[in-house]
Order: sequence, then C-alpha cells, then structure tokens
Amino acid sequence: MFYSFRLFLFLIHIDQETIVNLFWTEATSTISIITFNSIIKSLVQHVQDGLTLTDIENTLFFLLFLRFIILALRYNLKTSFYITCIGLFAGYLWYRHLIDVTLMYRQMLMKVPYFQKLGASIMELESNSADLAVNDSQIGSTVHWYNPGKVLYYSFIKGITRIDPSTGHKCYIDPISMFISNLSETNQAKILPIYYKIYNTIIPRFFETIREFWNQLSGIVAYAAITRIGKRYCPYLIRWHWTFLLIIGFVEQILVYFLYRLMYFQDVIIQGRLAATATQTSFDPSLILQFNTLTGLLTFCIIIHLGSIILGLFHAICGQYFYVPFFVENTELHIGPRPKNSIYSGGQTAWQDEKQENVDRRFAKIWYGWFGTGTKENVRLSYVIRFVRKQIKKLMKFLLN
Repeated sequence: MFYSFRLFLFLIHIDQETIVNLFWTEATSTISIITFNSIIKSLVQHVQDGLTLTDIENTLFFLLFLRFIILALRYNLKTSFYITCIGLFAGYLWYRHLIDVTLMYRQMLMKVPYFQKLGASIMELESNSADLAVNDSQIGSTVHWYNPGKVLYYSFIKGITRIDPSTGHKCYIDPISMFISNLSETNQAKILPIYYKIYNTIIPRFFETIREFWNQLSGIVAYAAITRIGKRYCPYLIRWHWTFLLIIGFVEQILVYFLYRLMYFQDVIIQGRLAATATQTSFDPSLILQFNTLTGLLTFCIIIHLGSIILGLFHAICGQYFYVPFFVENTELHIGPRPKNSIYSGGQTAWQDEKQENVDRRFAKIWYGWFGTGTKENVRLSYVIRFVRKQIKKLMKFLLN
C-alpha cells in the first residue's frame, strides 16, 4: 500500500531527460538507457519473486488513480468520481471472489512457486480470521478496506468496551451496563446474574447464529436487493459483472473439487506407493511420471483459473467488458443489453452490437477484440502497439550491442 501512496504524492523522481529520451527522441543517451534497463530488471526480479495480495492492491489503486485523472480531464471531477466508484465496486466483487477462490486453493498454491507467497498471505489471512473468533481484541490489526463489515464490527466493539487498568478485566460502557453499575448493591445482586447470562451467553450465540446465516445468504440477498430490487439505481457495469460472477461460480465449484481429488490422489495414493517402495534400489518410473504429470496439470489449471479471475478484475476496475461463450449470453439474458445513452454504463460490447444489427454468424465467435471493442482495427490501439514495438526494438538494440 505504501508504494501506491508514493505514486499519489509524486515522490518518485522522473527527470525531463528521461521522459524526452524515452518517448520522443530517437537518439537516447547511454545513461538513460542504462537507467531504464535497471528499472526493467528490478521489476522483472520483483515479479519473479512471486505475486502477493499487496502487489495486486497496489496495481489496482494505481489504475484507479490514473483512470480518475484521465476521466477528470475528459469530463469533470464529479463525473470522474462517479465512474471511478462504479469501477471500484465492480472490481471489489472480483477481488473478493479472488480471495475466496485462493482460499480454496490455499494448499495447492504451495505447489506453484510463483503463487507460494500469495498462498502464504491467504493462509495468514484465514488464520487471523480464526483467531478473531476467539479473541476480538486482535481485530484492529487485520482490518482491511475490502471487508467493511469487519470495520463496523471493530468500531462497535471498541466503542462499548474498556479494559480496567487496575484489574485488567473487560468492562462494558454501553448505556445498559452504565445503568446497572449505578444501581444499589442489593439490586445488582439480583440483576447481575441475568445481565451476565445475556451478555456472555445469549448475545454471543445470537450473533453467531446471525453470522452463520449471513455467511450463507449474504451474497444472494445483497445481489437480489441491489441488482433486482434496486435495478433502477444500480449501474449496468456492476449488474453485469455481479451476475457473471454468480454464473461462473457453479462451474468453478466443479473445477475446484476436481483438483481436490487430483491432489488427494497425488499426495495420498501415489506418494503412499512411492513411500512403500522407498526401501528398494529404484523407484517405479511410472509412479514418478504420474506424480510429475499431476503436478503439471494442477499448476496449469490453477494458473489459468487465477489468471482469468485477475484479468476479469482488471476489466472491472477499468469499466470494461469481455466475452466468454455461453456465460456472457446467460448473463445478458438476466440483465439485458447495455444502455448506450449513458456514460456510466462502461465500455464496448461488440457482441451485443452484432446481435442488434442481425449480423449473420455461421460459426461461433469466441473473440471480440480487446475490452469488447470488436475485431476491427482500432487506431489508438494500433498506435500503442507501434509505440511498444518501437521501444522494444530500441531496448533489444542496446542489449545486443
């Protein structure tokens, strides 16, 4: 998070020579090229060390800030703020989904070197949540922006409790507790057993029951209340991404539990047979081949799955759409086509345009260009591609010489 704050405060020094030589001139100085090469190598090294939740958060907040500046220059501050908040909410849905999926993959991620840090951070997050169920005093150290319920719970708990410095016991300072503390000793002797019964038994069990129901039904209830009942006030971008996440959740459960069975077969069956033959002079080559094949299959499936979720996350943050056969059609059967007369509806949906224009498609189409803009040539995109190719050629020329 601290790196994004540095970017916001413009504490990173970039001189005029570096910008001019990098973007507009052909003849760049050796010092600037070496500096650029060092930056690229440091970024590559940082990426090679593994992905963490902090890296994802820093990138997301930087993109939100950059998008807010661009939209403010294009429209105004108010419109830019609204559009950025819409993208932030849609991205929040994908971010929570990424955390949930990573929690299900927490054991498998240790088999993928690139995602080991991500798995470790997710397991630490889960252990902190388990500790909070026992000790509420630790909740302040694990409050995050993406868990507003925990923030409210923490503020409520800290507001009604106080630790007595003389005895070290927890004291309640809510109105009921203050009223009982002012009663006479005779009345307190009669009321305190009931009071402690309510505060130490009934209220915790009531909140535990409510939390169990909330964990099971909160997603569906929130979806129905916001995208169905409040459809008039919910932007199309949020409704699209939220519905898409609910639909793909059914398929993801099948994939995750299939990978669970593969990992069980690998860790229990194959490793058990390898351990049984450990006293022999050589292992069975077929067992080693099966073990390595399953490791490669698990790694491939996890990378594709998490990579797809991260890609969808960046689309939502940037207010864009993407096309996935079958899932997108079912999503838009629930929420309808994108309204084109509103600047808050997000990016392009070329597949909807073809459907409205009654374009004859003899074969199923699985690609609709970058960010759903269509497969026709994009002038701005082609300019960016030419610029990137030009910089890569300059960098390769320097490295080869």
